Amino acid sequence: MRDQAEQLRERMQRTNQPRTTKLVTVTSGKGGVGKSNFSLNFGLGLIERGHRTVLFDVDLGMANLDVLMGITPKKHLFHLLEPDTTVWDILEKGPGNLEFIAGGSGFTQIMQLEDEKLDRLFSQLDPLQGYADTIIFDTGAGLSNESIRFMLASDEVILVTTPEPPAITDAYAVIKMLHSRNPEISIRLVINRVTSEREGIQTTDKLAMVAKRFLNMNIQSLGYVTDDSHVSKAVKQQRPFLLTYPDSQASKSIRKLVGHYLQNSSTTPEQTSGLKGFIAKLKHFIR
Repeated sequence: MRDQAEQLRERMQRTNQPRTTKLVTVTSGKGGVGKSNFSLNFGLGLIERGHRTVLFDVDLGMANLDVLMGITPKKHLFHLLEPDTTVWDILEKGPGNLEFIAGGSGFTQIMQLEDEKLDRLFSQLDPLQGYADTIIFDTGAGLSNESIRFMLASDEVILVTTPEPPAITDAYAVIKMLHSRNPEISIRLVINRVTSEREGIQTTDKLAMVAKRFLNMNIQSLGYVTDDSHVSKAVKQQRPFLLTYPDSQASKSIRKLVGHYLQNSSTTPEQTSGLKGFIAKLKHFIR
C-alpha cells in the first residue's frame, strides 16, 4: 500500500495543470432502481473519456459498490482517524482504473464525531482536491439526514429513477425536499431501465413538468439507460457491465449519457466550490 501511495504522490507532483474537482452526489428516491450500478459505470465512462474519477461509497448500511466490483476493501473512511493513515492509504483501485473509497458500515458514527475528530478526518481528504476531475458520492436511497447533507453540499445532484410510478413519486419527493432547502440546487435526472427512447423521454417530461408547475424549478435531463439483461449478468459476475459487455445497449446508453454530461455541464469551474468548499458545507449541515 505504501508503494501505491508513493506513486500517487509522485503523479500529483508531475501534474502541471491544476484540476478543478467537481463534487457530484448520485441518489435516488427509493431503493432498487440501480443507483449504485449507475454510479459505478458512470464513473468508468468518465474515465474512458480521460476524466480522473474517484468513487465514494456513502450508502449508509447498504454499501455495495465493493460487491459490484468483486473487491473487499482493506480500509475505509473511518481509518483516517488512525495515526499515520492518509487518504492515499484508503484509496482502493477497482476495475478499469477506477479509484474508490469505502464509507464503511460505521459511516453514521462519523456524523456524530466530536468537532476535533471530525475536522481531522475531513482535513485528511484535502489532497483529493485537484487530484480528481470528479468525485462521485454514491449515497443511500431516500431522504436520510446523511444523504441530504451530501446532496446539499455537492456541486450537483444526479437523481436516478425508473419509469415505474412509485419510483417517480419518490424521485419527486427528493426534488421537492432539496428545492425547499436550496431553490438554486442543480439536479440532473437519469431514467434507468427504460424499454425505449420514448419511455425515457416521457418519464423525464413528466417529472420536469410537475417540478416546473408546483416548484417553478427547471430539472435537467442527463439521459436514460436502456433495460438490458447484460446488466444483471454483470452483477452476478461482480463486474461492471461497461467493461464486461462494452457493446451492450446499457453500455452504449452510459457512453451517450457521459458525453452529454461532459458537453452540457450544469456548473462552471467558477461555480464549483471544490473539495474544501464541499467539506465546509458538509460540516455546516452536520452541525
